[in-house]
Amino acid sequence: MRIERLPLQDAALIRLDRKADDRGWFARAFCMETFAAAGMHASYPQHNISFNKRAGTIRGLHFQIAPHEEVKVISCTRGSILDVIVDLRPTSPTFRQWFSAELSEDNRDALYAPAGFAHGFQTLRDDSEVCYLMGASFVDTAAGGIRYDDQCLAIPWPLPVSVVSDRDLSLPTLPPI
Repeated sequence: MRIERLPLQDAALIRLDRKADDRGWFARAFCMETFAAAGMHASYPQHNISFNKRAGTIRGLHFQIAPHEEVKVISCTRGSILDVIVDLRPTSPTFRQWFSAELSEDNRDALYAPAGFAHGFQTLRDDSEVCYLMGASFVDTAAGGIRYDDQCLAIPWPLPVSVVSDRDLSLPTLPPI
C-alpha cells in the first residue's frame, strides 16, 4: 500500500499496490506496522459496513465528541462514493477545511480521517457499500455531527440528494468564524 499525505493536517489517502496474475489480484489493505511507521493510528477495535440502496444518498457529516474522538479508515467495496472529511480541530492549521475523494470498487482507495475530523459521503451509484475501520468503539452519547449542506463548508455534492436521514437533517451547522 502507498500512503499519500493530503493537504489536511494528518489526513491521508491509502492506495493499494495490487499484485496481479491469471487469478486476479492481491493487495494489502491494512498493515499495523506500516500505519504505525507513518505516524498513523494502527489499532481498530470496530469495523462497520454501510449499505446504501440509492445513488445520491448522503450520510454525515458525523464525528465523536471528546474524549471519544475516533480515527476512521474508509473504503468503498461496492459501487462508488464521494467521501468527505472535515478538520474540526480548533488548534489545527487546517481547521474547518475539507477534502473529498472518490472511493470506489474500481480504485479501491481508502481515506484516513484522523481523530477530530467529521466524515460523510454521498453515494454515486446504486447499491454502494462502505467499510470503516474505527479507531475507537462507538459511544452513542458522544455522537455529533454537522449538516451536510452547511454553508460555512460549501461542499459541492455531485448528485442531487436522494436520501438523507431525519437525524442528519436535524444536525446543526457550524457557527460563523
